[in-house]
Amino acid sequence: MDTFLKDKIISYLEEQSTISKAKLVDCITSDFPELKESTINVYLSRLKKEGIINNPSRGIYALKGKKTYHPTIDNKLKRLHNKIKKEYPFAEFCVWDTKWLNEFMRHQPFKFYTILELDKDVTESVFHALKEQGKQVYIEPDAEIFNLYISNSEDVIILKHLISEAPLQEIDKITVPTLEKLLVDMTIDAKVYAAQQGEINSIYLNVFEKYEVNKNKMKRYAYRRNRENEVGNLTNLTLAKIE
Repeated sequence: MDTFLKDKIISYLEEQSTISKAKLVDCITSDFPELKESTINVYLSRLKKEGIINNPSRGIYALKGKKTYHPTIDNKLKRLHNKIKKEYPFAEFCVWDTKWLNEFMRHQPFKFYTILELDKDVTESVFHALKEQGKQVYIEPDAEIFNLYISNSEDVIILKHLISEAPLQEIDKITVPTLEKLLVDMTIDAKVYAAQQGEINSIYLNVFEKYEVNKNKMKRYAYRRNRENEVGNLTNLTLAKIE
């Protein structure tokens, strides 16, 4: 590949972090009018194979340098995860902490909750097991329960039913949600994410600017939750601001 063309393509992405394919092609043809779109596609494909650029979602390009989201998992989460794994070895579940979201927020909440999402079949059993240990634990709490018992409490564990085919990842042998899952859930679950609702647009923007986000993974999960249009509109609005 022509080194000058390669450097120019990298420069376009450095300026905008992510860019639509249409806009990227326009930039290239503006500087290299002799190139056909088919030739440009070959160059882009080669840069992907070389690991210089990536294609986080259809029609969007970015430099490979964006980070993958790996939240910090504290000992409390690890203990909870390992306990559930030991007692319910065949159940699918994930754990996380709402304080992870502070990284993307301007106004920092001071109340955090441990979230345990798991198969519906074992939810009641896990609830009673945690209650017997003296834990403050609630199953799918509604707005009234949140206001009365959770919002002013410390060390609360919220049990939620895990959506089938939800995007999960494993970090240090602990199963946690992916960033794509957190964004979709944040858009839908206004009770659990009450503190984030007023900043959801800026949270999306901060996430997409800092980390690699798989738009197609978000779309599939949003479809599973019957909110594809809402999540898609917010995602597209965010990408338009970045571009």
